[in-house]
Amino acid sequence: MSGPPSSVLRRRRGLAMAGVSAAMFGSTPVLGKLALDAGLPPLAVVTIRTAVAAILLLVVLLPRRSLLSIFPLGLVGCLVAGALNGIGSLFFYAGLHRVEAGVGQMLFGLYPVWVALLLFLDGQRPSRLSIAAIGLSLPAVVLITSARWQQVDPIGTGLMLLAGLLYGLHIPINERVLYEVPPPTVAFYTLAAMTLVVSPAFLLAPGKPEAIGREAWAAVLGLAAVTFLARLALFSGVKFIGGLQSTLLGVAEVLVAVALSHVILGESLTVAQTVGGVLLVAALLLSGIDRSPYRRARVRGWLYWLRPPVPVGMLSILETQPIPRPLQTSIRAEDSTSEAG
Repeated sequence: MSGPPSSVLRRRRGLAMAGVSAAMFGSTPVLGKLALDAGLPPLAVVTIRTAVAAILLLVVLLPRRSLLSIFPLGLVGCLVAGALNGIGSLFFYAGLHRVEAGVGQMLFGLYPVWVALLLFLDGQRPSRLSIAAIGLSLPAVVLITSARWQQVDPIGTGLMLLAGLLYGLHIPINERVLYEVPPPTVAFYTLAAMTLVVSPAFLLAPGKPEAIGREAWAAVLGLAAVTFLARLALFSGVKFIGGLQSTLLGVAEVLVAVALSHVILGESLTVAQTVGGVLLVAALLLSGIDRSPYRRARVRGWLYWLRPPVPVGMLSILETQPIPRPLQTSIRAEDSTSEAG
């Protein structure tokens, strides 16, 4: 008796990788909060975490140097995505210094909605389920931030929302590059660009820590290890099932962050904030069950410049064809192979 077709296995692998990434990213607010509480300033946390994760990836890639090769526009795309994500990381840890880890992750967890909106600007039209998810997410944010307005810092709220927006912005850019480049390569160059962004901010900022205690080192190195593994899992998921489907599993980040915040940090949510969290989960689940394919009316969206070079005569054909997900591409290739056989 034959097992599942390879296309199904690829989808399962993509879902598993995206789920693992979401669960790992859900632990970052708690680890970051522990590092901050141990005396490390936000800039030190984000710089050490990003630099160590990039070094770990480089060590993994050096034995297979072919994985370091990338086409020029792909490198530019990774650098742009990494720079945006690096700025978002600065906002994230600055916001985490002002809000509780669970609330912060809920606000940051809106990034799948930003991904959907950015894909809309790139020529993809949202389905009714996506519109419904966006409609649910807006009152969710209001409930989360207004339930304990005296305790939820408005500046921290804004920083977390900006961090989620910039994180969501880098996903569609990297997805385009992943059509041609392996996930570890994309992860390395993206993290390298993030390091180039956050390191000068740390070096130029005043108030550097004179000494780092054991608790702070344990938290920040754990954060770096989680970042290293989560990035590999994230881009593997994007490679197999596409960026939107991968990010929609980000609901697991919220659940993990809230659970760990309660168990480790002793944080709690009010009833109104819990309702807001439920609405947010419902919004992301609605997006998760949306199976509408990615379709584009034409290719000249805001990410058109990342398309691999094609003959001029093919442009008129490409502009009338939908862009398949990576999974759809693999299915078609496998179908063609089976027919040839």
